[in-house]
Amino acid sequence: MTPYTYEVGDIVRMKKKHPCGSFEWEILRVGADFRLKCLGCGHQIMIARKLVEKNTKDLRKKA
Repeated sequence: MTPYTYEVGDIVRMKKKHPCGSFEWEILRVGADFRLKCLGCGHQIMIARKLVEKNTKDLRKKA
């Protein structure tokens, strides 16, 4: 598997869904930690880069 290049505005599809039922998150901040916004309910989280890389199933680039 090739590593993804993450950029602000990209949509990440995770392996496990958020409690609201959505699998997709928008990247708001990139660095050692990521700030992600759930596209289902709008909830924002800070999560370690390592966890994002491990749990990413698909990446859609911004238009």
